[in-house]
Amino acid sequence: MAKIRGNWRTARATGALAPAIATALAFVAGPTAAHMPYVLPSVFDAAGRDRVTLQASFTEDAFRPEIAMKDAPFEITGPDGKTVRLAAPTLTTDQAMVEAALPVDGVYRLSSGQRIGRLSKMYRTGGTWTIVGEGKAAPAGATLVDVRSTTLADAYVVRGKPGDPGALAARGKALEIHPLDDPTRYAPGTAAAFEVLYDGKPLVGEPVTLFREAGFYDGRKQVATVNSDKAGKVTLTPVDPGRYLMLVRHRAATPGAADAYASFTVTLAFEAI
Repeated sequence: MAKIRGNWRTARATGALAPAIATALAFVAGPTAAHMPYVLPSVFDAAGRDRVTLQASFTEDAFRPEIAMKDAPFEITGPDGKTVRLAAPTLTTDQAMVEAALPVDGVYRLSSGQRIGRLSKMYRTGGTWTIVGEGKAAPAGATLVDVRSTTLADAYVVRGKPGDPGALAARGKALEIHPLDDPTRYAPGTAAAFEVLYDGKPLVGEPVTLFREAGFYDGRKQVATVNSDKAGKVTLTPVDPGRYLMLVRHRAATPGAADAYASFTVTLAFEAI
């Protein structure tokens, strides 16, 4: 089995998993503690089709479903920029499946929508936040604070000609990975630009982890970890064709609530062919 090359040219590569990512993993509650959310369309280029099927799950390895994504407000944003809810998904043990209609030509954003997770408690030891697990008490004297997990998973598909760019606009709320190019046109050897935003503002120096889909026995394929630049931007150039998943985690204090935090996990799936 051929080895997959993982060389990406980046604006600011860190080489290894950044400490900020490791810290984030320590305080994310629910299935995202060791898993990441994703949505995967049946095709990224829907030429000749008027609908696609969306797979949604939490996983430790890109695009390998493990825990079905329940209670997510699945949605689609069309070329005109309008966002509508999708029908309730079909659930199995390891994945949710939902169909999305593509009535006209153009680029569409398919999304899990903002999925609100459970409220948990966490405490700080030095510079590390730790979630209080089920049946596991915090150390004596630890100060507990509330933390609520939120997940968002996006993917873009195109039917026919790209047309109006309404689906490519940033949401301007919470955490998001916003593509600065048409993500349905990524190709090996061509730079792809993104920005990491929180409430519409760029996050500087935010770690972004990239995974590439691999075969079942190839192991977890973490391609690179990079940091966003002073404008919140990340530029990547895929060497190999395939399907990729970008991951960002971020913690923020909850406005107007003392000792309360929100823990965000966001992914963006795309294909380079």
